[in-house]
Amino acid sequence: MPAKFHELEVNARLKDRRKLSAFLDELVHHHLEDIKKISLTYIFCSDEHLLQINKEFLKHNTYTDIVTFDLSETGQDLTGEMYISTDRITENAEKFGVPYLQELHRVIFHGALHLCGFGDKKEADKQEMRKQEDKCLKQYFKD
Repeated sequence: MPAKFHELEVNARLKDRRKLSAFLDELVHHHLEDIKKISLTYIFCSDEHLLQINKEFLKHNTYTDIVTFDLSETGQDLTGEMYISTDRITENAEKFGVPYLQELHRVIFHGALHLCGFGDKKEADKQEMRKQEDKCLKQYFKD
């Protein structure tokens, strides 16, 4: 099933959704070979919308770029819902000196990698997550 991308009162400026959806399927199958069904939904929203989600579901009173929910019901299906703040993407792209679309894709891949079992709480996990994100960016933008 192709990934779904929704915008809640924001313009994510996302290009070539079909290519991105196919890449996300490949990414998941690369890390989780036994998955039969993939259903990924990305919801692009404002800082304020994502802050409310962060407070309500994670009890965090902080702005963040992404919140990922694993809604999978079996070990053979992967169902995830990711909320991404385009405000955070814009700010972080400026902060890190990278193009907006590169930062947007890094965060999109970050959410999928979380669903594949990659963490980012410990320093070693953060380094591995960044390595995987960079690998995805390189592969995705190679054309």
